[in-house]
This record gives sequence, structure tokens and C-alpha cells, in this order.
Amino acid sequence: MRSLALAPREDQAPPVEDFTIGELAHRYSDLLWEPGRHSDNVRSFLGEIDEIFAGKRFTAFDQQMLDSLIGTLRRRHNSNATINRKTAALSKLLRKAYKMGDVCGLPEFKRQKEVQGRIRFLECDEEDRLFAAIRSQSEEYYRLCVFLVDTGARLGEAIGLRWGDIHDGRVTFWLTKSGRSRSVPLTSRALEAVSRPAGAACGPFSGIGQARFRQAWHEAKAQVGLARDKELVPHCLRHTCASRLVRGGIDIRRVQMWLGHQTLQMTMRYAHLATHDLDMCVPVLERR
Repeated sequence: MRSLALAPREDQAPPVEDFTIGELAHRYSDLLWEPGRHSDNVRSFLGEIDEIFAGKRFTAFDQQMLDSLIGTLRRRHNSNATINRKTAALSKLLRKAYKMGDVCGLPEFKRQKEVQGRIRFLECDEEDRLFAAIRSQSEEYYRLCVFLVDTGARLGEAIGLRWGDIHDGRVTFWLTKSGRSRSVPLTSRALEAVSRPAGAACGPFSGIGQARFRQAWHEAKAQVGLARDKELVPHCLRHTCASRLVRGGIDIRRVQMWLGHQTLQMTMRYAHLATHDLDMCVPVLERR
């Protein structure tokens, strides 16, 4: 999110009326965000911000209001990464309102510094135990987990798959976070996980609800003694896929393409796992 400070313009007439964040969101959300999981998250963010301001009406969203918002989010134990996502949604909404003449002034939005935390991924023995516990609850959930860990797909991408997206041992993800489609080849067990059963729905995992799947995941964690591991969430399966590619010697740009990251910087989070690649440097440096 780039810094943005828009003071009142002399050539812009003051807004006829004042608005709340909720009213601006109702007016412009459908124009700014296409339907989907991301737009649902944005609506949730803006709803929380509207609640923080208790429906306060304004004609200009000033720096004091933004600073107050960030302070409240911090007191609610939001990380800097979460604050950035919420203020990015707010910034986009306010810029649209500014262009439409509903708001006459904006503050400077500065991105909060994000600290890269530990990346949690599954070792093979952990995967075996966790997947066995999930399989004891649901064969469908087990197939989903296998597919996620071998493709690195996001949960929403997998659930959004349709049968036509699977062809010749490859899968194409059309509904992605970046908005860019990508195709990856399937492992033998991932291909088996998406085999079409009798009476199948419109996609291999389209009948799965995310909330119920996450509940089953947490129950399986408890069953194998990992209930206290707060970092072990379904998204760890994507981290696991990435870590296995990097540790297996796949170059970082191919990993970027596999995961569908928009920038190489996002993929570089996994680069430290490739430390064994440095072993080949030693013979070059040895003085014989």
C-alpha cells in the first residue's frame, strides 16, 4: 500500500452530506471488489472499522481518525500484517469516495512494518498422523488434504475447482487470490484424490464447507496431540508443499510459478530451507 495523503481540493465543492464507513461500503463495495472470498473478507474488515467508529459521520477522514483506528486495532491484538490488510481496504474505499466527491480529504496511509514469522510446515511423520486422524472422520476431507499438500493450492482454490479444470494429469486454478490462473501437474496420489466418484457434485471438493472442514482439522489436531500448536492451520499444507519443493532442490522461480505468487519476494520466505544447496560451494572454495 503506497503512502497517500489527499488534502481537500480547492476545485472540489464540499460534500453535500456526510457519511459513515458502513454507508460508503454499501455504496461502493460491489464496484470495487468482485464477489468471492476476498470481497467477503473486505466487507468484514470494513464492518469492523465502522463498528470501531460507532457509526461516526464525516466529510473528511483525517489523520487523527486513522491514527485512532490503528491504535484500536493494536489494542485488539491485530498484527501489523492484519492492520495493513484492513487499512488497505479502507484506503481503497476512501479513494473511491474522494473521487466521487463524497469525501473532501484523506490522511496519509503508511504501510506498517511486517515481521516475517516462523513458517509452519509438516514433516512426513506429522502428515501421516494428522491425515490418518482426518481420514477417520471423513474420506472426503482426507482427499482434500492430500490434494492441498501435493499441489500447494489454497483452500478456497481447491473447493472452487470444477471437473473441467482437471485434464491430462494437470489442474488449472482459475479462481485465485492474485486473479491470475495457473496450472500445475498432479502427483499420482493427488490425481487419485480428484478421481470422479459416482454421483459427484460439480467439482471434486465443491460439497465441502470451509467451516466444517476447519472444525474437523482442529479435532484431528487434538487427536494426535497437536491441539496447542496454534500455527498448525490448514494453510500449513500450502507451506508444506513449498518447503518440500525448495528442500528438494527446485529453484525458487519455479516454486513461485507453482504457488502462483505475484512477486518473487513472497516465495523467498522459503529460500532459507535450501541451505543444503550451499554444500556444492565448498569443493569450489577448497584449496588443494
